[in-house]
Amino acid sequence: MSNLADSSHPTRPAVAWIGLGIMGSPMSENLIKAGYDVTGFTLERDKLERLAAAGGTAAGSIAEAVRDADVVITMVPASPQVEAVSYGPDGILENAKSGALLIDMSSITPQTSVDLAKAAKDKGIRVLDAPVSGGEAGAVEAVLSIMVGGEQADFDEAVPIFEALGKTIVLCGPHGSGQTVKAANQLIVAVNIQACAEAVVFLEKSGVDLKAALDVLGGGLAGSTVLARKKDNFLNRDFKPGFRIDLHHKDMGIVTDAARNVGAALPAGAVVAQLVASLRAQGDGGLDHSALLRAVERLSGAQV
Repeated sequence: MSNLADSSHPTRPAVAWIGLGIMGSPMSENLIKAGYDVTGFTLERDKLERLAAAGGTAAGSIAEAVRDADVVITMVPASPQVEAVSYGPDGILENAKSGALLIDMSSITPQTSVDLAKAAKDKGIRVLDAPVSGGEAGAVEAVLSIMVGGEQADFDEAVPIFEALGKTIVLCGPHGSGQTVKAANQLIVAVNIQACAEAVVFLEKSGVDLKAALDVLGGGLAGSTVLARKKDNFLNRDFKPGFRIDLHHKDMGIVTDAARNVGAALPAGAVVAQLVASLRAQGDGGLDHSALLRAVERLSGAQV
């Protein structure tokens, strides 16, 4: 603990972290490793204990967590949860200090981000929407892609924090832009996983060595981060959640709705959105999104 004084470096902003799930826990721990003082709050007691064990401070409420924070980071499942932690007498906007920077790293509707930025401005709180891509592995390894919406000055201030969490960090435009890019990301990922799942079933039914096939496909134009990251899930039928079908279902709703609003057609995306929804309806919502393979197997006659 001899480096404790170093970790409280006066130029480092004090950080409050709200939401310590599959993504939030490793991300907050990466900030602690980078020397930030992190005070966290989440609903699960064991996650608070994990934060404390990693060198953070567990708070008893949102109000307690954000009171002295220079930067507040939220990482919760969807728009309703962002609204629940942000608004109301016990929420972030009522309890954070004026001048604080609120960085929402959840994946939510662009409109929710725009509305939050507007409401926060009245309280003297600045906001960035900064959703991420890379899943649990990307969070653990601090190699996330971070797409940001908001003001340039606020983004510049947040860059050192983002650099402790990810590798590709881009300001995409005004409030809501980060969420719009994240929605596009989720569209591409879902369609890509679906294509990989169809290929896996086709290859296996054809009697080909699946590992060899995926290795060679990964080296050509069919190769992708999705294939590289999910290859073992497909080979081992290991669907322990890195990113749950339930959340991808939510994200496909966001992208199809947002696309309708701007007049963009998503024909392949709409089909995959329905396949994600059907997988969820079959009880697989808690599995990793690579479990789209199970849907293709069912359609191909397998009992799974």
